[in-house]
Amino acid sequence: MACRSGCCCGSGPINEDNARFLLLALFIVIYLLCGAAVFSALEQPKEREAKERWTQRFEHFSQKYNLSKKDLNNFLRNYEEANVAGIRVDTIRPRWDFTGAFYFVGTVVSTIGFGMTTPATIGGKVFLMFYGLLGCAATILFFNLFLERVITVIAVVLKSCHERRYNKAVLPQNGRRVSEGNKSGGAGGSGGGKGEDLAGWKPSVYCVMLILGAAAILVSCCASLMYSAAEGWGYLDSLYFCFVAFSTIGFGDMVSSQRVVYEGHATAAYRLGNFFFILTGVCCIYSLFNVISIVIKQVLNWLLRRLEAPCRCCFPRRGHHPHRHPRRNVVAPGHLRARRDPSIETDAINESETDTGRRMSGEMISMRDFLAANKVNLAIMQKQLSEMAIGHPRQSGSSSRQNGFSGGVGALGIMNNRLAETSVDR
Repeated sequence: MACRSGCCCGSGPINEDNARFLLLALFIVIYLLCGAAVFSALEQPKEREAKERWTQRFEHFSQKYNLSKKDLNNFLRNYEEANVAGIRVDTIRPRWDFTGAFYFVGTVVSTIGFGMTTPATIGGKVFLMFYGLLGCAATILFFNLFLERVITVIAVVLKSCHERRYNKAVLPQNGRRVSEGNKSGGAGGSGGGKGEDLAGWKPSVYCVMLILGAAAILVSCCASLMYSAAEGWGYLDSLYFCFVAFSTIGFGDMVSSQRVVYEGHATAAYRLGNFFFILTGVCCIYSLFNVISIVIKQVLNWLLRRLEAPCRCCFPRRGHHPHRHPRRNVVAPGHLRARRDPSIETDAINESETDTGRRMSGEMISMRDFLAANKVNLAIMQKQLSEMAIGHPRQSGSSSRQNGFSGGVGALGIMNNRLAETSVDR
């Protein structure tokens, strides 16, 4: 009773979503502090060395040519202005011809933003604000649709592999193939047992993460070979560029396809290959980031369950609030999950299923409709993968279609689902 009236932490009960948000914010702050400490230890000595070297060169140059430090500094500032406008000591391709502008808008809509080419006119800066607003939104939607199709292909492949392993596991008996579990129970239930086993199969999100990671590494390695040969970079530097570009970080310290002509290489073919690798790499890394975010969310759920043990009043027990709707992405204890559908190991409850009762054991739902009604987490990803592989689409629910919010993966899916829940509550 004491736990209900007050909290040992000095505050009232915390909503699960808010607790997860605060825990993630704390993790990010700690992650940033650790990263700052590591990079400071690695890069600060190099920075000091470069600063001392530059000071010596500056002094030597001003004394050798009898130039005042003030005049030399003014000249260097003029060069910095020219550098911003795209002027370099080495001959490079024009920045604002059609091909150069196309390369620039590609870095804008993909949110890479290398920073080596920027608009200098007022009209260009104003146009970029509106152009980037629509272009970045459309590109993010493209990445989400790409992720949906990648997941579909992976699910079909994993389902096919599972069926082959399943067919090898069954033994012929009286001219028919029956599973190991049905041999002891008789041949009469062989068909139903096989269907139940296949329906209960769920691909692991860790397997999906491994496949996407392998695809991203393969694309990066192949692209690094091309960049090393064409740009003259070291292979490790090329890998570094691939990660910075594919993850849309885009520092701009290394930028590909900037020379006018690549001697010994087909310039047009290299530019086309550069475009292909950047597009493919960004899609692969974006998909991998989404799957990793699902795993991170599951780790946060696990931490929340561990924190519930010493102080359960901080995180209210799920499903016991009289004025609260059932949560869709709650990771409940095993004894609570056992009360639900045993053929689907997920904590998500679709309200349309409980109200209409049309959800049967043999009726699968499609990935897009399922993600429209649930938040993205580990259990939902497993369920969605299996159902896309089986290929039984669910008929669209009225609640998800009437409010207009549906579809999407990752951040887009979470936003659509939250908007859908809000519109339903109204």
